[in-house]
Amino acid sequence: MDNELHKQRKIIHIDMDAFYASVEQRDNPEYRGKPLVVGGLPQGRGGVVAAASYEARKFGIRSAMPSKRAAALCPELIFVYPRFPAYKEVSQKIREIFHRHTDIIEPLSLDEAYLDVTEDKQNIGSAIEIAKQIKQAIKEELHLTASAGVSVNKFVAKIASDLNKPDGLAFIGPSRIEEFMEKLPVEKFYGVGKVTADKMKNMGLHTGADLKKLEEDELVRHFGKAGKFYYKIVRGIDDRPVEPDRETKSVAAEDTFAYDLVLASEMNDELDKIAALVSGRLQRYNLKGRTITLKIKYHDFRQITRSRSLANPVYDWDTIAAVAKELLLATEPEEKKTRLLGISLSNFNEAPASNKQGDSWQLSLWSEH
Repeated sequence: MDNELHKQRKIIHIDMDAFYASVEQRDNPEYRGKPLVVGGLPQGRGGVVAAASYEARKFGIRSAMPSKRAAALCPELIFVYPRFPAYKEVSQKIREIFHRHTDIIEPLSLDEAYLDVTEDKQNIGSAIEIAKQIKQAIKEELHLTASAGVSVNKFVAKIASDLNKPDGLAFIGPSRIEEFMEKLPVEKFYGVGKVTADKMKNMGLHTGADLKKLEEDELVRHFGKAGKFYYKIVRGIDDRPVEPDRETKSVAAEDTFAYDLVLASEMNDELDKIAALVSGRLQRYNLKGRTITLKIKYHDFRQITRSRSLANPVYDWDTIAAVAKELLLATEPEEKKTRLLGISLSNFNEAPASNKQGDSWQLSLWSEH
């Protein structure tokens, strides 16, 4: 019965195409057709890419990449300082287009959202047709493109939106979901980062079909609570509702290392990389936080966290990395073997004004890279 209710949902995932970069190219004709990134200048110590145009992506440039690395990959790369008020204004107009069809909207960031159109305001009835109309309105009114995924649950809709980018539309109906999930590479599953994907592949688990061969208790034994989710979703079951008004509690990143670290210098190098990821995500979500938390997991799987709250909210790489290193130093790191490090920022009550006016944000989970 629950599965039948789940299958009745009509979910659309809308994802703007290279949003920040596309807004810059739209507003500045001289940038069109050229490799461009929005983010810190390569001369700065902590610059990170917040968004990359499709022309830049051809060089291997991606969001959260250190700007120096991006500049090395593409010497003619154009760097543009973020204009968050402009992106915010466009995002509000996109939201207005969504509201023509439904008020059940779960924004994930300025450029991405889930929509539940099981019952739509215009009585169109077809989620595919609604997605087409939303895409067309965005193109005609805002001169930007969006990609859409349509399905009966959030997980599949999100994956579908990425299938035909840019300016894509993909529908995966109930009868196709299990077959689709069976063919899906394990790294595309929710919560599966590089370390977990490598672990799965070492176990001979390369696709959803491989995961489907394991019982739920086996998946839980190997992958913890996430195993329950893998067991359901590979069978096409995702009962998570579209939730308006979800508020971010933290933005974070972590890494599990191929071998245990014992030198503080190695750990500091890793913290630089993780801080760049966190800074990039904060820029992407237009957030600043006051509390920086360091997460450490030792070789014996014992885990500790250490936090520091700052007088003013931050999102820059320099500050995040420096505080994380100071927190690490206080734990006398070279006395223990370290297998995982993570950094999170929280306490967004003093975030930019644009995030104080009732915006909804997706809760960001610790994620591997």
